[in-house]
Amino acid sequence: MSNHAHAERHRLAELLAAAGPDAPTLCAGWSTRDLAAHLVIRERRPDAAAGIRIGPLAGRTRRVQESYAERPYEELVRLFRSGPPVLSLFSLPGADEAANTVEYYVHAEDVARAGDGPGPQPVPPGRAEALWRRLPLIARLEAGRRSPVRLELSRPDGTGPTIGPAGQPTVRITGEPGELLLFVYGRGARAELTVDGDPDAVEALRHVLPLP
Repeated sequence: MSNHAHAERHRLAELLAAAGPDAPTLCAGWSTRDLAAHLVIRERRPDAAAGIRIGPLAGRTRRVQESYAERPYEELVRLFRSGPPVLSLFSLPGADEAANTVEYYVHAEDVARAGDGPGPQPVPPGRAEALWRRLPLIARLEAGRRSPVRLELSRPDGTGPTIGPAGQPTVRITGEPGELLLFVYGRGARAELTVDGDPDAVEALRHVLPLP
């Protein structure tokens, strides 16, 4: 497994183990047990995981996830920590890094920032750069289609991608790469960000994507 994905997997597994099975997360309606079950079926049950993204298959995914959530919590955390099985698509060269670095970062923050978790922690520079490289595409897919305004996503030391409908007012969101990813994934209320723009545009955005 790649360094960044492996490091985030380890961090997330540690957070899940420390939090226990009934702790809250930033995933709406999910406890840490639910999140752990999601992570396990995502890489071990491709027959069921398709419903994570494909609406008509969501019912099957939900049923399989619920059945996994009935397993001992320690088993779920152990399975996730051990990595994908040999026949998993995530075991292919480069797949773990490409698919899981952001996934595990966001879910680790889902645990860390919920309830009485430890809160935001510094992101190593190399990992921050890896998150930044992935931000433009993810932002367009996750936030660009939903935002009613133009979004300028910026690091504190410079500009980044601009997404959203042309011809609309622009709202500038400034933060570190990880914080911007939390915003585009709908976790902006718990992210460390600066928001600049016309008040009406900011308010319109807030109704679609949470802001601090």
